[in-house]
Amino acid sequence: MRFCSLGSGSEGNGLVVEAGTTRVLLDCGFGLADCVARLARRGVQASDLAGIVVTHEHSDHIGGVGRLARKFGLPVWLTAGTRVMAQDLDGVDVRVIDSHARFAVDALDIQPFPVPHDAREPVQFVFGDGNRSLGVLTDLGCVTPHVEAMLDGVDALVLECNHDADMLENGPYPVSLKRRVGGRFGHLENSQAAALLDKLKHDGLQCVMAAHVSKKNNTNALAQTALANVLGCNADEVRVACQTSGFDWIRL
Repeated sequence: MRFCSLGSGSEGNGLVVEAGTTRVLLDCGFGLADCVARLARRGVQASDLAGIVVTHEHSDHIGGVGRLARKFGLPVWLTAGTRVMAQDLDGVDVRVIDSHARFAVDALDIQPFPVPHDAREPVQFVFGDGNRSLGVLTDLGCVTPHVEAMLDGVDALVLECNHDADMLENGPYPVSLKRRVGGRFGHLENSQAAALLDKLKHDGLQCVMAAHVSKKNNTNALAQTALANVLGCNADEVRVACQTSGFDWIRL
């Protein structure tokens, strides 16, 4: 099992997860040509994807899903609430999932779980191949006991470190947006991500990737330091999924 990021941030998100010959794309917030090019840089043809799994309806996660799915005949899995809010899915093979029910896409086992975020029915996911598991957690304003339980025991974790509290407070956003981002249905702050990681840390956790790092309200160094303090490693050993290029394949 392996995974890679096509890019992560408010300008677009996409993550490829592979088990055997099965590849799925988690979210697509990029234009069609851009997404195809990003996939190609990872050695993936869009036609080789088994489908697209969607977390929620915000444009940086679903904006490119319809065009990519129609172009290459890909099925799309999302919750009923996300389906209601989604745009541009006409002519797409949409498969509605239960936010608590495990499902399979060929060799991949996929477990969704609900998260507190300002969307209709947002979820995040744990992907598995029967031997290893990858947890993906971005776009939530606070960590719940259920989120902790779902991620306990994963072998790898892509973890939102969206903002630094001081940078958000003193940054350029209007007050209303600051409250949204920093609220219970917004995005995880560095210290919140670190606190979660501290609860999940165990011998089987092979790698942790910082993701969805804000360009205006955070820095890679701050996010890396927050996670490194928990992991007991140097900050430069913590990898970050950047907006422009994500990160290359990681094998579990």
